[in-house]
Amino acid sequence: MIRIADTFRRVTEQLMKNSREQQSVDRSRVFQPANMANRPLVEEIIGALLLPGSAIDGFDNLRQLHSLAQEGKSCLLLVEHYSNFDIPCLFYLGKDHENGEEIMNSIVAMAGTKLNEDSKFVLAFTEAYTRIVIYPARLLASLEGTPRYEEEKIRSRTINRSALLEMVRLKHSGRMILLFPAGTRYRPGKPESKSILKEVDPYIKGFDHLVFIGIAGNTLEVDARDMEHDVPHTDAVVYSVSEVTSCSEFRSGARAGLQGDEAKQAVATAVRGRFEEMHERAVTLRSSAIAALHEKGVDPQSIDIAWT
Repeated sequence: MIRIADTFRRVTEQLMKNSREQQSVDRSRVFQPANMANRPLVEEIIGALLLPGSAIDGFDNLRQLHSLAQEGKSCLLLVEHYSNFDIPCLFYLGKDHENGEEIMNSIVAMAGTKLNEDSKFVLAFTEAYTRIVIYPARLLASLEGTPRYEEEKIRSRTINRSALLEMVRLKHSGRMILLFPAGTRYRPGKPESKSILKEVDPYIKGFDHLVFIGIAGNTLEVDARDMEHDVPHTDAVVYSVSEVTSCSEFRSGARAGLQGDEAKQAVATAVRGRFEEMHERAVTLRSSAIAALHEKGVDPQSIDIAWT
């Protein structure tokens, strides 16, 4: 298997040269606007990987959510997570719709500190899209019992407090907030990586409207080491966007009669259920796209992307 750093060496080297963000994150740097010099380079890669039939089903629902955001409503996108190309592919496909570029550029993703701090290579891709950086709870939990724990506990609180203030500022200024509620990318054979974190409950509580987005197809296979070793694939990728949903109605329906962690878990379970629904819809549409490619004599798995 050929890793992405090798396959697209010419582009990735330019991405690294253009990179402007520091890797370390502190409370003064949680809001990180897109580095637009890197956006076309990422899109060059995405354009080489996405096959005909790739699409956003239900884009009008995303347009409706954007209209609500322009009216001052707080709007949330809850998205399945399969690869570090989930956002780039979404933006790439969305920009071709009417007012698509405006809609996509209003999205601000919540992103974990590791996307900044683990690798300059990963950061060069990540910074092509606007985000708010947070310190994930599971990252702090992984440090428990180590000499770094107390220091990182304080750091996590200061980062997340600043991130919350930025999110509140942005969600009432026409921006839509994107969240991956699983907190990690799905890994085949590891169903726990699709589990929804209970922390999704307070997020939903803080917003007026939301959509759920399911994904079928993947252009970047996860490697356990780091993104530099992720394996790029050509594929038809389909996003399926749900109808706009009232956050309060969804949350109260899931929590009915429950309290505390049990209620939070019920919300997480309800989110997982909606993801499964949207995922299956996306799978059906993607299957039609793959069948159409086969009818034209195109094998999606045999397309040569070996260029540098």
